[in-house]
Amino acid sequence: MELNDLLTFATVARTGSITRAAEALNTVQSNVTQRVKALEAEIGTVLFERHSRGMTLTPAGRRLLPYAQQMAALAREALLAARDDGTPKGPLAIGSIETTTAVRLPTLLAAFHRTYPEVALSLRTATTADLVTAVIEGALDGAFVVAPIDHPELASVTAFSEELVMVAPRQFDSLASLRAGTPASGPTALVFRTGCTYRQRLEQIFNDFGWPTAARFELGTLDGMIGCVAAGMGVTLLPRAVVEHSELIKDISLHTLKPAYARVETLFIRRRAAHPSSALAAFMASLANRDHEIAA
Repeated sequence: MELNDLLTFATVARTGSITRAAEALNTVQSNVTQRVKALEAEIGTVLFERHSRGMTLTPAGRRLLPYAQQMAALAREALLAARDDGTPKGPLAIGSIETTTAVRLPTLLAAFHRTYPEVALSLRTATTADLVTAVIEGALDGAFVVAPIDHPELASVTAFSEELVMVAPRQFDSLASLRAGTPASGPTALVFRTGCTYRQRLEQIFNDFGWPTAARFELGTLDGMIGCVAAGMGVTLLPRAVVEHSELIKDISLHTLKPAYARVETLFIRRRAAHPSSALAAFMASLANRDHEIAA
């Protein structure tokens, strides 16, 4: 089997469509289609079910996927290891949840770039679930995600500690006033898409408050979410350090939660078996020695 065919197959499986896979691989759709068909012909079975919403794996495709992911990751690591002469340089792909990107990373990334200008650092934002998958597949060298993470292929270190707060429109001066001033079903929950750990925590809080049927409204950006809270659309759950730096802080109210809801750790994860490149080692050393952390 051709390595490029396996890489293409794994990308289609992850993105769910030929179009998105072509974009991720920086190639044309016809090339993606050709490689998938070539792999199916070589194996002698169909790997994807094609339908109007995209492509999903067949049972054969699901059995092949972990091997394709491991081979693609190993090939990338082999190339990096061969080129690594001990000097931090070359590509370094890091992922992060959006809230950590917004407040915790700018100073760290800027300092790292000044110190190691030969490292081609790239940053991808996504949910914790998607970032974990990307690290396991080898698409990312490491990522900042929300704890807990328990996976045998991943090693992790605590990067930041956060206090989560309920973010509500300005007129609610307490959680009691929020609970008294909203319908019995609860306020609209403003959330990132499925796979976000903060969303899961907010849904747990809503269940405990007796609002399991509250409406959910998904947003794709942090600024959009805080803006919708300020406009009175609903409530959300975010790290205090993130919200306190918002330009809309005067138009929202922050509500302290009990520790079981409020305390959360941000982890930096990487593949346990992956070759620790000089660039990644330097990045992790910069993280360990940081003096830029904003008090949570």
